[in-house]
Amino acid sequence: MVTRREVGFGVIGGGLMGREFASATARWCHLIDLACKPKIVGVCDTNPGALDWFESNFDGLFTTANYQDLLARSDIEAIYCAVPHHLHASLYCDIINAGKHLLGEKPFGIDLSANSQIQSALRRNPKVLARCSSEFPFFPGAQRIIQFISERRFGRIIEIEAGFLHSSDLNPLKPMNWKRSIEYNGAYGCLGDLGMHVVHIPLRSGWAPRDVRAVLSKIVPMRPDSRGQPVPCETWDNAVLLCEVSVDGQRFPMTLTTKRISPGESNTWYIRITGTNFSAQYSTKYPKTVLTLPYEAGGPQDWHQSEVGYDSAYPTITGKFFEFGFSDAILQMWAAFLDELVHGQADMRQPFICATPNETELSHQIFTAALQSQRLGEVTLVGAQQLNA
Repeated sequence: MVTRREVGFGVIGGGLMGREFASATARWCHLIDLACKPKIVGVCDTNPGALDWFESNFDGLFTTANYQDLLARSDIEAIYCAVPHHLHASLYCDIINAGKHLLGEKPFGIDLSANSQIQSALRRNPKVLARCSSEFPFFPGAQRIIQFISERRFGRIIEIEAGFLHSSDLNPLKPMNWKRSIEYNGAYGCLGDLGMHVVHIPLRSGWAPRDVRAVLSKIVPMRPDSRGQPVPCETWDNAVLLCEVSVDGQRFPMTLTTKRISPGESNTWYIRITGTNFSAQYSTKYPKTVLTLPYEAGGPQDWHQSEVGYDSAYPTITGKFFEFGFSDAILQMWAAFLDELVHGQADMRQPFICATPNETELSHQIFTAALQSQRLGEVTLVGAQQLNA
């Protein structure tokens, strides 16, 4: 029998993703022989109604409207924080300065300046493990793509396409929410909300873009507020970024797409990599299917379809021929966070870690350059490339 080290957690933000994390802890027995497990000790939300679900489903929880109450508890070792973007810098820094480990929601700060504040707090507290939520790379098909990348199968990269597509905002009668406000969501719009999912694998693979050509779109200009009155939507609905990547003396295009208005799509995440020796693509639209195209000079150019089933990073009780879904990816992401927290990166059961603070910083540099590209209507260098220009 495996003895599991228990990690006490506090949850700040009792909304959709806070409930997803709580549900994952209740399903922890789904994982096989992982020598660590989370226990939710306390939950904070300023809306008392948001706490009702937690109190109905978890016994003995401490609930509060003041997140500092969670940070003061010695039985809470780590925090999951899911709050609007304008609160990231202040809350994340307080969590880190309190010595609590953190899994925070994207984009890790409302803008580049806020992200820098979080990075500074982490440098002052090197023993704190901080990671950013990004679950889609834990789908088995995505893990297969990551394996192909690590095996350097592609030869010379021809092109990369990665994206995340929503469709619910196509409805112009969908009520206004905080993601439509620059004050709460930030100027990135859909990039801040969805972008970390899209750039996670490219950045982990060393494919950071040197420049960006951005086309950002505001498609629904007005939405009804809580009283049914039309109010302006301030943030970008859709974003298409054409980037150039330079690696080992080779340059290739990479298209990064985030859309909150993509008719017919429902939470579709995808990645497609074409190369001179091998190409591969995967989309959660077809969650069991990976497409590959191996190529030798003069040979056929035929796409092959493989069914990956439930071949997860962390073994579970589920048979490998069953289907894998979003809640399973959440569970796998949390398994990776707990595994790294308890055992350290070198001794994890599998090598793929959650999105890192450095990767969030790179994402902010990309999104900041995209805003400038849209504003000026020209190609914009990213991050350090601007300083060296």
